[in-house]
Amino acid sequence: MDDGGEWPRTLDVQALLESGWRPTPFQEFVFKIHSRCNLACDYCYMYEMADQSWRTQPRRMSRHVVEAVVRRIGEHARGNGLEQIGVTLHGGEPLLAGADHLRFTVETMRAEAGNDFGVDFQVQTNGVLLDAVYLDLFDELGVAVGVSLDGDEAAHQRHRKKKDGSGSYREVRAGLDRLTSPGYRHLFGGLLSTIELRNDPVTTYESLLAFAPPQIDFMLPHGTWDSPPPDRPPDASTRYGDWLIKVFDRWYGSPVRETRIRLFNEIMQLLFGRPSRSEAVGLSPVAVVVVETNGRIEQVDSLKSAFQGATATPFHVARDAFDAVLMLPEMAARQIGARALSPTCQGCDLRRTCGGGLYPHRYRSGTGFLNPSVFCEDLYRLIGHIRSTVSMDLDLAVVRKGRR
Repeated sequence: MDDGGEWPRTLDVQALLESGWRPTPFQEFVFKIHSRCNLACDYCYMYEMADQSWRTQPRRMSRHVVEAVVRRIGEHARGNGLEQIGVTLHGGEPLLAGADHLRFTVETMRAEAGNDFGVDFQVQTNGVLLDAVYLDLFDELGVAVGVSLDGDEAAHQRHRKKKDGSGSYREVRAGLDRLTSPGYRHLFGGLLSTIELRNDPVTTYESLLAFAPPQIDFMLPHGTWDSPPPDRPPDASTRYGDWLIKVFDRWYGSPVRETRIRLFNEIMQLLFGRPSRSEAVGLSPVAVVVVETNGRIEQVDSLKSAFQGATATPFHVARDAFDAVLMLPEMAARQIGARALSPTCQGCDLRRTCGGGLYPHRYRSGTGFLNPSVFCEDLYRLIGHIRSTVSMDLDLAVVRKGRR
């Protein structure tokens, strides 16, 4: 698809610079270390949605490309005075790259960084291949491990299937059991779970909690106004918001803090006037960039849910610096805060907390990304509920303090 004049292609970056805006350097780098997967999840934005560019990608990022990526990262970090960066090994399924290739990638990046800046490594995996070989490697190299899991066995099997159509839960469970054993638990970065309305929210949360994750990241299923997410009618329904509220009430009402739920923690921080650290909510600049297996520099990969070529840039690590990528209108749009919001969002009382929602969910052909999220009503309902719940608790705390 040629989106021609759709926003943000029409954004005037030069005018932004003249107004005093300056880009935020990239601080999170996603290595698409392997572009294929050993599962066939039917909601996957990489393989099942609008952008099918994976079909022309090399299966694995070559050592030559790895070396070029880390040189560009070193150049970017030193040139912008960064003291710490994050690197995520991603896919597809990154473990398909093999243990030796993952070792080479991590060691090459650490050698480039030297004592000039720190590097936090994590790998995001479906968990199927997570055995002692990989866990020993990640332990040795200091790589945190995040695993995708959608709930209990029945919930997980709905979408996360193997290529032969059978479920993957038992293999993922086995990988998680190894990861959460005493010798490796310190590597556990958390669980990523995609919301499915047919799954009971509290049962889903408690099944994830059984692994004692340090963090749970509940993800709204990807969709746009052109291709709405499952069971998202074109009315003011708040089914996803209601689902999340049930999880929030169970989590927030616990007498002890059982885990961190990223979306809820981010919303509460924003309500207290603190900046967001997530793309999903808030108006903080997005400082994430992706490098594909062929060395092409791209925007965040969830944009693949919007249209063919939505993540593409004209840049390649063999010839281009990351600083140049920051000047693209598409990148600038993710860093200019409220100026990137649609007129509807501009008039919303929760705009600073919601921030328009996750950027890919705003897409509509013709107007591009200058729209509210397709989950607008859900986010408004959820944020409003969290705000009222926390405010009530604060009011009670003030009353109790006054009685002392």
